[in-house]
Amino acid sequence: MRTLHRLLNRDTALRVCTLAWLTAVWVALWGELSVATVTAGFAVALIIIFALPLPQVPVSGQFHPLSFLALLAVGSYYAVESSLQVAWFAIRPSGPPISGVLRVPLAIRSDLVLVMCTDLLNLIPGTMVIEIDRRRHVVYVHVLDVGSDKAVAKFYRTTRRLETLIISAFERPSEWHHPRGAEVHR
Repeated sequence: MRTLHRLLNRDTALRVCTLAWLTAVWVALWGELSVATVTAGFAVALIIIFALPLPQVPVSGQFHPLSFLALLAVGSYYAVESSLQVAWFAIRPSGPPISGVLRVPLAIRSDLVLVMCTDLLNLIPGTMVIEIDRRRHVVYVHVLDVGSDKAVAKFYRTTRRLETLIISAFERPSEWHHPRGAEVHR
């Protein structure tokens, strides 16, 4: 019963946040903050949420704010560092760097957290996730600079650090819950 209560609270909170977000987007698109615009945006948001519902995404574990702040800080650092590296590649006198696709196995269990991790990897300049293998929890990432063992090792260190932080923020192994009959990937 307690789990059902938590799920209902999470579902209600998600719907309220989605209503607020869609209403804010509507107001931003119209560029005018008025009672009529907010009311119309709220009505459109209600229609979207109830007439066009998205499938439920199973969520387990808890959100850990301090770990999330660490993830934001480290992710921001990597994004700035990579931006500078890409800028250097653009203006340096030698030719373009050697790029390639690297395979990255992940310890992430949740599909939702896997998508968040791939989004985070895509935010880092010079990298782009080109394929996700959900069954094996592997992503294939196009990396701008794989011209040396040092560059490849640095990419894997960065990826491992981000993976550790995202697991710490969203799905600690002690919180993994596998529904009866669900497939467990190891």
